[in-house]
Amino acid sequence: MASSVETLIRGAITKGMEAVAEFNRKRLPEADKPHPFLTGIHAPMSEEKTIRELPVTGTIPAALDGRYLRIGPNPVDPDPKGYHWFVGDGMVHGIRVEGGKALWYKNRWIRSHRVGEKRGVDPAPGPRHGNFDTVNTNVVGIAGRTYALVEAGSYPVELADDLEEQTYNPFDDTLVGSFSAHPHRDPATGEWHAIAYEATRPDEVRHVVLDAEGQVIRELPIAVKHGPSIHDCAITEHYVLVLDLPVTFSMKALIGGHGFPYRWNPEHQARIGLLPRAGTAEDIVWIDLDPLYIFHVANAYEDDGKVVLDAVTYATMFDDDPKGPNAVPLGLERLTLDPVTRSATRRMIDPTPQEFPRPDERRFGRRYRYAYTLGVPQSSEGFIGDTRLYKHDLDAGTRQTHDFGEGRYPGEFVFVPASAEAAEDEGWLIGLVVDLPNETTDLVILDAQDFEKEPQASIRVPHRVPPGFHGNWVAS
Repeated sequence: MASSVETLIRGAITKGMEAVAEFNRKRLPEADKPHPFLTGIHAPMSEEKTIRELPVTGTIPAALDGRYLRIGPNPVDPDPKGYHWFVGDGMVHGIRVEGGKALWYKNRWIRSHRVGEKRGVDPAPGPRHGNFDTVNTNVVGIAGRTYALVEAGSYPVELADDLEEQTYNPFDDTLVGSFSAHPHRDPATGEWHAIAYEATRPDEVRHVVLDAEGQVIRELPIAVKHGPSIHDCAITEHYVLVLDLPVTFSMKALIGGHGFPYRWNPEHQARIGLLPRAGTAEDIVWIDLDPLYIFHVANAYEDDGKVVLDAVTYATMFDDDPKGPNAVPLGLERLTLDPVTRSATRRMIDPTPQEFPRPDERRFGRRYRYAYTLGVPQSSEGFIGDTRLYKHDLDAGTRQTHDFGEGRYPGEFVFVPASAEAAEDEGWLIGLVVDLPNETTDLVILDAQDFEKEPQASIRVPHRVPPGFHGNWVAS
């Protein structure tokens, strides 16, 4: 039976609590400097655009036929008081590539109730999960359909190929609870695995599985404490990894008017759970760790009975009054988890500050060689501000660097294989690069095997696309 405190937290996100939070948000003190996630490179766009026939420098590979899609926060009516980068209204950006040409660029707000009200348009149709229907964190292709995703709240939003239509869609009514921003596809089975959470249920997270057709076939509840924020997960051949780490729900932050109600909690034991893929919550092998936090994993796999997890780690996160990520990454780290001794060893692969690790997704959950990451600055202010991408050869223990040059700031890049049978680094890295001095953006295509050389192609977008979270290539 839930305690009175748990019952209170489960009822936190009600209209009454929202009214209290809004009242207190207005009473927050005025900032003494501009909000770092509402100004400069992060200043939001004010309109939706459609631009045809974008200029191209270099040669777009003929094999690329599809859309690059990226999503992130773009508040319609930004109020610096209590604003956190993670809660801004979602905006998806798309570039259509076919036949060596860039046919169009479009940006569209995800039409939540708030966006509809602020912009005077109808909100997107479809069922809602709870009161918070902002979707702003990832956009992925699942079973031939395109979904915008967020964690801890809203149902996914299905997007039309041309981005002109959108519908809130809990995977054809097969999803009951919230979803995750980071589902991962098992290339061996076609299934998608995710760990989902929500503030109204601080004593539970869920293992959610979609089959190869994109329908939910499992929502397994897992008991936890304090309401952990679990942004990502990982899979191996036999396990799903549950990252139960010390960023947890904060009633104080919520009532105080802060948009993102999660804070560093030193009382919460950091641990990773090894859940057998078809097992129950009672089958999880929990492995305690010294305090750390992980937003994103690169990959995980099994090695001689142990589980190897590569991820970007932090010593702490959200431990004061943050407006976004407020700690510098320790680096790309390898954790080796032993389910027999329930112990872990940690080894730093590269102590350079970096984030958004991506592998070749065809190797997800299996042994792999290459990981690609985005450099981040030594200061957490604004989070984006490094000009470099990294390619890690994990077998050789080496790193290559692609530097875009002064004033040119990349976001997350995704690896796209040249063909289904291509080698692990045989393909392209694709992502957006903001040219801040000129207030323009390029969709850049790098040859992964000539990583440090000039881009194979750049597609010019004639305005600044604010940094977002995650992007993916969705092939036609």
